[in-house]
Amino acid sequence: MILSCGEALIDMLPRQSVAGEDVFAPYPGGAVFNTAIALGRLGAPSGFLSGISTDLFGEVLIGALDASGVDTALAIRSARPTTLAFVKLIGGQASYAFYDENTAGRMITPADLPVLPGTVDALFFGGISLMAEPGGATYQALMEREAGSGRVMMIDPNIRPSFIADETAYRARIARMIGLADIVKLSDEDLRWLEGSHGIAAAAARILAQGPKIVLVTEGAAGAHAFTAAGSVFVPARAVAVVDTVGAGDTFNAGVLAALHAAGALTKAGVQAPSAEVLRAALALGTRAAAVTVSRAGANPPWAAEIA
Repeated sequence: MILSCGEALIDMLPRQSVAGEDVFAPYPGGAVFNTAIALGRLGAPSGFLSGISTDLFGEVLIGALDASGVDTALAIRSARPTTLAFVKLIGGQASYAFYDENTAGRMITPADLPVLPGTVDALFFGGISLMAEPGGATYQALMEREAGSGRVMMIDPNIRPSFIADETAYRARIARMIGLADIVKLSDEDLRWLEGSHGIAAAAARILAQGPKIVLVTEGAAGAHAFTAAGSVFVPARAVAVVDTVGAGDTFNAGVLAALHAAGALTKAGVQAPSAEVLRAALALGTRAAAVTVSRAGANPPWAAEIA
C-alpha cells in the first residue's frame, strides 16, 4: 500500500448560484488527500494517514476517500474542526485563504501516530501539512521513524511562501525530509525557492546531492523532468483546455507512484537506479493524469479508464 501522509481539508470553491450570486461550494481537498484519491482511482493500493474530524466535513472527507478505494484505517479521528480553504481563481490559477487554527489535521502529535502495518510499502509526504505546528513536526517525526524501515519515501513540499510563519525552521524541516526521501518532486517554482536561479538541471543536481535517488521537476504546461545520478528524462505535457490547476501536481504525484508500483519499481532497490524506460512511463502517466484534472473544475483526479 502507498500511504499518503498529510492534510485533508474542505476547498470552498467559487461558484455562482442559480440567481447569479457569487457563492462558495464545499469540495473535499488538500494536496496529500488529492494524491491519495488519485492513487485509488488509478488502481494503486492507496491509504491515507491524517487527522480527520468527526464533524460533518470530516465525514465528507472519509466518504470521498472510501468512494475512491482509499484505506482510511490509519486516519487519526478527533472532534476538532475540519480545515477550510477558500479558493480564489485568477486566470485558472488558484490562491487560498486557510482557516486552520486548532483543527483535527493540524493538531496531531507524534503520540497520535499509529504503528504502520506490513502492508505499507511506500509513504508520501507534502503540502501545507508541513508548514504548521504541531502537525508539521509530527509528519517529520513519522518520516524519521520510518526512514530505516525499508519503505520508499517520497516528498512534494508544494511550497506556499505566503503561509510560512518561520522560514528558517521550515527550510530546515524540508532539507531534513529531502535528505531522508528516495523521491522528491518539485515544481520549477519550488525548485527556485529552495535552490535559487541555477537552471533546472543544476538545481536538481543540488537536490540529488542531498540524498534522494530521483528528483522530479514539473514545468506546468511544458512537461516534467526526472533526474537521477545516471541522467535525466523529459516528457512533454499533453495540450488541453485548462479549466483550473487545482490538484494538478497532486495528480501528477499519484501517476508517478502508480506507474512505479505497476512496474515493480516502488522499492528501495527499484528507485536506486531506475531505467529511463521506467522513468519515462512514470512521467507519462503523471502528465496524462494531470491533464485530465486540469481539464475540469476543482481537484477531480481521473479514474484509470479515463486515461487515454
